[in-house]
Amino acid sequence: MPKNPFTDVWQFLTAATSDYLRLGNWRFLILALFWALLLAGIAVAFQNWREDSAQRNGRHLGIWLVRVLIGCMWFEGMLWKLPLPVSDGLRYWTEQETTRAAFEFHGTFVKDIVLPYMSVFGPIVFLAELTFAASMILGLAVRFVGVLAVAYTLQLWLGIYRPGDPAEWPWSYMFLAMLMFLFVLEGAGRNLGLDAWLRRNVPVVRDGKGLIGRFFNIAG
Repeated sequence: MPKNPFTDVWQFLTAATSDYLRLGNWRFLILALFWALLLAGIAVAFQNWREDSAQRNGRHLGIWLVRVLIGCMWFEGMLWKLPLPVSDGLRYWTEQETTRAAFEFHGTFVKDIVLPYMSVFGPIVFLAELTFAASMILGLAVRFVGVLAVAYTLQLWLGIYRPGDPAEWPWSYMFLAMLMFLFVLEGAGRNLGLDAWLRRNVPVVRDGKGLIGRFFNIAG
């Protein structure tokens, strides 16, 4: 199939990309998870649109669309962190940080602490990116998760900062960090997301009462 944006999207949506194919039959379980998140995100957006007339405008719809697409990006990036506990791709790029980090102490930390325990850090990285994806697609706890995603992305920015082969453009990580930061400032989960639905329909979240209510009030 000729490679272009349309075929790339189709392959991603049907578990036909190289990252999916490396997972064997497990790819269908991961694909089912993606579709479950995406359809749930659409259902939440529809419910918000139906219940709250204030959300029925282009601004809310536009922020929702960008947030969901960034969630899809995190999900796609998560795929090459599989299979667990350590994928070859994740190990390779972690090794790159030992020589390409902006600061020597960063590279030393990765070399002496992270690489020897990749069987622990591999699943953590996978779960982190899955959490970022789910949060953005569903619009749940976007402010809290967004802060974590900014820190995570800045680590990548500084970790693969120096020139090397293959080349990386440091601004690509900075752009992602800035976008996640804007989601935090905006509280983007309040745009047709679960954060909006919880604030409207769950009194303890709306009023910030109790541990869970206070957490989701601040996190969203």
